[in-house]
Amino acid sequence: MSFEAKPIDASDKPSLYAELAQQARGLLHGERDRIANAANFAALVWHALPAINWCGFYFFDGHELVVGPFQGKPACVRIALGRGVCGTAAATRETQLVMDVDDFPGHIACDAASRSEIVVPLVSDGRLLGVWDVDSPEPGRFDEADRLGMQALCEVFLHSLAQVPDTEAAA
Repeated sequence: MSFEAKPIDASDKPSLYAELAQQARGLLHGERDRIANAANFAALVWHALPAINWCGFYFFDGHELVVGPFQGKPACVRIALGRGVCGTAAATRETQLVMDVDDFPGHIACDAASRSEIVVPLVSDGRLLGVWDVDSPEPGRFDEADRLGMQALCEVFLHSLAQVPDTEAAA
Protein backbone atom coordinates (compact mmCIF):
# COMPACT_ATOMS: atom_id res chain seq x y z
CA MET A 1 0.00 0.00 0.00
CA SER A 2 1.25 3.45 -0.86
CA PHE A 3 0.40 6.54 1.16
CA GLU A 4 1.21 10.09 0.22
CA ALA A 5 0.59 12.86 2.73
CA LYS A 6 -0.84 15.88 1.02
CA PRO A 7 0.34 19.33 2.07
CA ILE A 8 -2.05 20.81 4.59
CA ASP A 9 -3.28 24.30 3.74
CA ALA A 10 -5.25 25.35 6.80
CA SER A 11 -5.89 28.87 8.00
CA ASP A 12 -6.47 27.82 11.62
CA LYS A 13 -5.36 25.11 14.03
CA PRO A 14 -8.69 23.25 14.26
CA SER A 15 -8.70 22.85 10.45
CA LEU A 16 -5.05 21.80 10.48
CA TYR A 17 -5.66 19.12 13.10
CA ALA A 18 -8.85 17.90 11.39
CA GLU A 19 -6.96 17.40 8.13
CA LEU A 20 -4.01 15.82 9.95
CA ALA A 21 -6.34 13.40 11.76
CA GLN A 22 -7.91 12.43 8.43
CA GLN A 23 -4.46 11.74 6.97
CA ALA A 24 -3.50 9.74 10.07
CA ARG A 25 -6.65 7.60 9.74
CA GLY A 26 -5.73 6.83 6.13
CA LEU A 27 -2.10 6.13 6.95
CA LEU A 28 -2.85 3.78 9.86
CA HIS A 29 -5.89 2.05 8.34
CA GLY A 30 -5.65 -1.72 8.40
CA GLU A 31 -2.45 -1.89 10.47
CA ARG A 32 -2.48 -2.77 14.17
CA ASP A 33 1.22 -3.03 14.94
CA ARG A 34 2.03 -0.47 17.62
CA ILE A 35 5.62 0.22 16.51
CA ALA A 36 4.78 0.49 12.80
CA ASN A 37 1.87 2.83 13.49
CA ALA A 38 3.85 4.90 15.99
CA ALA A 39 6.72 5.33 13.51
CA ASN A 40 4.43 6.45 10.68
CA PHE A 41 2.35 8.64 12.99
CA ALA A 42 5.45 10.46 14.28
CA ALA A 43 6.76 10.99 10.74
CA LEU A 44 3.38 12.33 9.57
CA VAL A 45 3.15 14.84 12.43
CA TRP A 46 6.82 15.83 12.10
CA HIS A 47 6.31 16.87 8.48
CA ALA A 48 2.93 18.54 9.01
CA LEU A 49 3.35 20.73 12.09
CA PRO A 50 5.39 23.92 11.99
CA ALA A 51 7.81 25.04 14.72
CA ILE A 52 8.45 21.69 16.40
CA ASN A 53 11.84 20.13 17.08
CA TRP A 54 10.81 16.73 18.47
CA CYS A 55 7.75 14.49 18.40
CA GLY A 56 7.36 10.92 19.44
CA PHE A 57 6.23 8.24 21.80
CA TYR A 58 7.25 6.95 25.19
CA PHE A 59 5.69 3.57 25.95
CA PHE A 60 4.95 2.33 29.46
CA ASP A 61 6.67 -0.99 30.17
CA GLY A 62 4.88 -1.58 33.47
CA HIS A 63 7.50 0.31 35.48
CA GLU A 64 8.60 3.39 33.54
CA LEU A 65 8.32 5.15 30.18
CA VAL A 66 10.70 3.92 27.46
CA VAL A 67 11.35 5.90 24.28
CA GLY A 68 9.57 4.63 21.19
CA PRO A 69 9.44 5.82 17.58
CA PHE A 70 10.12 9.53 17.20
CA GLN A 71 11.40 12.28 14.91
CA GLY A 72 14.10 14.71 16.04
CA LYS A 73 17.38 14.55 17.96
CA PRO A 74 18.23 11.53 20.13
CA ALA A 75 16.08 11.45 23.25
CA CYS A 76 16.11 10.38 26.86
CA VAL A 77 15.59 6.62 26.90
CA ARG A 78 13.80 6.06 30.22
CA ILE A 79 11.58 8.38 32.26
CA ALA A 80 10.13 7.53 35.67
CA LEU A 81 6.43 8.06 36.26
CA GLY A 82 5.88 11.45 37.85
CA ARG A 83 9.21 12.81 36.58
CA GLY A 84 9.35 15.63 34.03
CA VAL A 85 6.51 16.56 31.72
CA CYS A 86 6.16 13.07 30.23
CA GLY A 87 6.24 11.31 33.58
CA THR A 88 3.71 13.78 34.98
CA ALA A 89 1.32 13.22 32.07
CA ALA A 90 1.64 9.45 32.55
CA ALA A 91 1.14 9.59 36.32
CA THR A 92 -1.82 11.99 36.24
CA ARG A 93 -3.25 10.71 32.94
CA GLU A 94 -3.85 14.35 32.03
CA THR A 95 -2.49 16.24 29.04
CA GLN A 96 0.35 18.55 30.05
CA LEU A 97 0.55 21.86 28.17
CA VAL A 98 3.75 23.67 29.10
CA MET A 99 4.25 27.18 27.76
CA ASP A 100 7.85 27.45 29.03
CA VAL A 101 9.68 24.30 30.08
CA ASP A 102 12.01 26.35 32.29
CA ASP A 103 8.99 27.02 34.52
CA PHE A 104 8.06 23.32 34.87
CA PRO A 105 9.49 21.86 38.10
CA GLY A 106 11.67 18.86 37.31
CA HIS A 107 11.63 19.35 33.54
CA ILE A 108 13.97 16.87 31.81
CA ALA A 109 15.96 18.66 29.11
CA CYS A 110 16.74 16.04 26.47
CA ASP A 111 17.28 18.88 23.95
CA ALA A 112 18.29 22.25 25.37
CA ALA A 113 16.66 23.95 22.36
CA SER A 114 13.17 22.89 23.47
CA ARG A 115 11.23 25.72 25.10
CA SER A 116 7.60 24.53 25.14
CA GLU A 117 6.02 21.09 25.24
CA ILE A 118 2.75 19.21 25.07
CA VAL A 119 2.34 15.63 26.29
CA VAL A 120 -0.81 13.54 25.85
CA PRO A 121 -1.23 10.36 27.92
CA LEU A 122 -2.22 7.29 25.90
CA VAL A 123 -4.85 5.38 27.84
CA SER A 124 -6.92 2.50 26.46
CA ASP A 125 -9.55 0.60 28.46
CA GLY A 126 -8.22 2.27 31.62
CA ARG A 127 -4.68 1.03 30.92
CA LEU A 128 -1.71 3.38 30.45
CA LEU A 129 0.07 2.56 27.17
CA GLY A 130 2.43 5.54 27.22
CA VAL A 131 2.53 9.18 26.13
CA TRP A 132 2.74 11.23 22.94
CA ASP A 133 5.28 14.06 23.36
CA VAL A 134 5.84 17.13 21.15
CA ASP A 135 8.48 19.81 21.78
CA SER A 136 9.05 23.21 20.21
CA PRO A 137 11.98 25.63 20.25
CA GLU A 138 9.43 28.47 20.62
CA PRO A 139 8.07 29.45 24.06
CA GLY A 140 4.28 29.41 24.10
CA ARG A 141 4.06 27.39 20.86
CA PHE A 142 1.18 25.21 22.09
CA ASP A 143 -2.27 26.38 23.17
CA GLU A 144 -5.74 24.98 23.85
CA ALA A 145 -6.33 24.34 20.12
CA ASP A 146 -3.15 22.23 20.09
CA ARG A 147 -4.33 20.37 23.19
CA LEU A 148 -7.64 19.47 21.56
CA GLY A 149 -5.98 18.65 18.24
CA MET A 150 -3.25 16.47 19.76
CA GLN A 151 -5.79 14.62 21.91
CA ALA A 152 -7.89 13.93 18.79
CA LEU A 153 -4.80 12.73 16.91
CA CYS A 154 -3.92 10.40 19.78
CA GLU A 155 -7.43 8.94 19.62
CA VAL A 156 -6.77 8.08 15.95
CA PHE A 157 -3.53 6.35 16.98
CA LEU A 158 -5.21 4.42 19.81
CA HIS A 159 -8.07 3.39 17.53
CA SER A 160 -5.57 2.02 15.00
CA LEU A 161 -4.25 -0.43 17.59
CA ALA A 162 -7.71 -1.90 18.13
CA GLN A 163 -9.00 -2.00 14.55
CA VAL A 164 -9.77 -5.25 12.80
CA PRO A 165 -7.64 -5.74 9.67
CA ASP A 166 -9.63 -5.92 6.42
CA THR A 167 -8.64 -9.59 5.91
CA GLU A 168 -10.17 -10.57 9.29
CA ALA A 169 -13.31 -8.50 8.70
CA ALA A 170 -13.92 -10.25 5.35
CA ALA A 171 -13.60 -13.75 6.84
